[in-house]
Amino acid sequence: MSDYRHLVRKWVKPEDLNQHGALFGGRLLEWVDEEAAIVAVTQLGTTDVVTRHMSAIDFAARADRGDLLELDYRVSKFGRTSITLSCRVENAVTGQEVLTLDSIVFVAVDAEGHTVVHGRTEPTPGTERLRE
Repeated sequence: MSDYRHLVRKWVKPEDLNQHGALFGGRLLEWVDEEAAIVAVTQLGTTDVVTRHMSAIDFAARADRGDLLELDYRVSKFGRTSITLSCRVENAVTGQEVLTLDSIVFVAVDAEGHTVVHGRTEPTPGTERLRE
């Protein structure tokens, strides 16, 4: 594809912790999915997208209170009705990989939830497609 990247940072706060004092996995997946949806929306130019698929999830390292995480997204490919992203989460404090998702697939949908052709083939660095 191209070298388009979308990087976002999240700070692990006390309300994000599980009973063991580490980042709750569900909270991390919420962050990953929400930001991936934002990437899909800006790339496809429509807010009418839904998550269709996420590849296997394997937590490689823990994150603790006060850690700063970097969620690094890349566009892997555009389908006719879909966009596939990848996401690598790294702990900016320790440098360890926390989580990698090889594919997160979103599809463009109409008002009834049926897939629609989006017509995109290349990534854009901005939000201009939302204003087209």
